[in-house]
Amino acid sequence: MVFGDRDLDDFQDAFRCYEAATGTHLWTVHSLAIGKLDYGNSPRATPLIDGERVFLFGAFGDVSCVELATGNIRWQTNVRSKFDADAELPWGYCGSPLLVDGRLIVNPGAQAASLVALKADDGSLVWKTPGAGPSYGSLMVGTFGGKRQIVGHDADSLGGWDVETGERLWKLTPEAPGDFNVPTPLQYQGKLLVTTENNGTRLFEFKPGGVIVPEPVTHTKRLAPDMSSPVIVGDRLFCVNRFLYCLDLTDGLQEHWRARDRTLSDYGSIIADDERLLVVGRGELLLVDVTNSSLANADRLRVFDDQLEIYSHPALVGDHLYIRGESSLRCIALR
Repeated sequence: MVFGDRDLDDFQDAFRCYEAATGTHLWTVHSLAIGKLDYGNSPRATPLIDGERVFLFGAFGDVSCVELATGNIRWQTNVRSKFDADAELPWGYCGSPLLVDGRLIVNPGAQAASLVALKADDGSLVWKTPGAGPSYGSLMVGTFGGKRQIVGHDADSLGGWDVETGERLWKLTPEAPGDFNVPTPLQYQGKLLVTTENNGTRLFEFKPGGVIVPEPVTHTKRLAPDMSSPVIVGDRLFCVNRFLYCLDLTDGLQEHWRARDRTLSDYGSIIADDERLLVVGRGELLLVDVTNSSLANADRLRVFDDQLEIYSHPALVGDHLYIRGESSLRCIALR
């Protein structure tokens, strides 16, 4: 397992790798990253494992490709300095890197390089595309309107980019400005599901050729999270924002139910299968039947003694869950 941390002097990123079965420390990769960010200086992006390598992305713009077994660095660059990005980032780079067709997609947010594709093998530039500063969310790849494309946010708009060339295919500026654009968009039956704090939850269709239809198919302000990314199970959408929400995708995003619980706050990550949700709360895990409209019968497990919010997304490998608290990392046997 690999996660981002800081050294004791708070001058360097420290990405650490531990053996999944025992928690034995295997290696640490340090990268000088001096600065001051709100909510601390630790990396925000989730490490991306691809076979025998792992891609690391620090909050100050450092990108590293590291051998998973040894921690040896294959290549390293800083996208903020390399592409002359000067956008103000009080929370740093937060979006996790995206690997598509052997290319690592990251968002420096520079005027001439809003998004870039780096060759995964050596870090060389494949393409760059001009635009706005970065958002605080992650990009995704999907096929919309028959066109395979990268989809996500920049600082102030939603967009789609050609996978091969980086050409921006479309741009959609929301009605209400000021979204932090943290939640990751989702694909649902060829449509795009987007949710943000100022503009609520929207479902968009696409024209042939992959251009978005600006007016959403349906829209609700009931679910408007500033940080939590939703998940889709069948035809229902689930998301945490003080409550656990369930919206019906077949009925105009109508609220099917919502449930309150002491462990839920304005952020919560969710892992789902066809029958259950595993919801991360403040120091607790909730196992929820997706057909149940109440959390009264949810199985629960306290993982940490304190009730602080857990901002890092857990990792699920087989029947083991790896979850990080404020100062400790724990392995939970779900069986």
